[in-house]
Amino acid sequence: MAPGGNRRTPWLFLSPALFLLLAFFVWPTLQTMWWSLHGGTGLVPTEYVGLENYTRLLTGDRLFLRLDRWPPSGALVNTVLWLVLFPALTTTLGMLIAVLADGVRYEKTVKAIIFLPMVISATAASVIFRFVYSPDPTIGAANAALTSLIPGFEPVPWLGRGSVVNFAIIAAAVWIWCGLAMTVFSAAYKSLNQEVLEAARVDGAGPWQTFWRISLPMLARPVTFIVIAMLINALKMLDLVLVMTAGGPRGASRIIGFSVYWEVFNNSRAGYGSAIAILMLLLLIPVILIQIHRIRVEER
Repeated sequence: MAPGGNRRTPWLFLSPALFLLLAFFVWPTLQTMWWSLHGGTGLVPTEYVGLENYTRLLTGDRLFLRLDRWPPSGALVNTVLWLVLFPALTTTLGMLIAVLADGVRYEKTVKAIIFLPMVISATAASVIFRFVYSPDPTIGAANAALTSLIPGFEPVPWLGRGSVVNFAIIAAAVWIWCGLAMTVFSAAYKSLNQEVLEAARVDGAGPWQTFWRISLPMLARPVTFIVIAMLINALKMLDLVLVMTAGGPRGASRIIGFSVYWEVFNNSRAGYGSAIAILMLLLLIPVILIQIHRIRVEER
């Protein structure tokens, strides 16, 4: 081997990686930042407006942020709701199913059924839930079940009432992604050191204490992975909102991912949509930093 060969070899791999990073992340990000400072109509904004798009987003666009009433509303507030509820519900439900289904009869069948929504496209799932949430009890499964269980219950227009529409869409998203969380947690739970768990039982720990104090801390890495994955999904959520409500009623279900698509491709305001995308990137930065920290800790 030629002298210095070991020092030159990494560049053979670094150069393509650096090119891909510049081509698919750095350049599009810089281009989006530049476009966010422009206005006009069309897919390529041409009129320089400075920070006008950002000012309008945070002070003048009631569909994006409205603070003059309580509770506040708008795409930014709805996105925060998604960031809180969607990861928490998906992680909790996936963990619960993985633990309760472990070792039971027909375990594989139960888990296959729960994982099935992951196989269905999000568009198809959205169409299914449009029927599930139909205000007509003869069509909508949700209202039919509540009507049969609660005497005198009045059917709810789940996708037509601003106070409940976001919760309805989040529930659909949890139904879709719960299978992924369950699969990850099931594999991690089965790989736990059984000697440690058995020692806890011998010492008198009950099932709940064993899970909460022994099993759950040992599942910290898969929990972190699922939470971060669901946070990213919540930020870039588009298809469910687009198909189920198109941001309605009256903008009540708009979130940041949907707003970027709607402003660019429906309203032909690429500059304004780019400003929303930059705000979405700012929300993603803490998630990215947490992921980088987690990877560095694992490497040590």
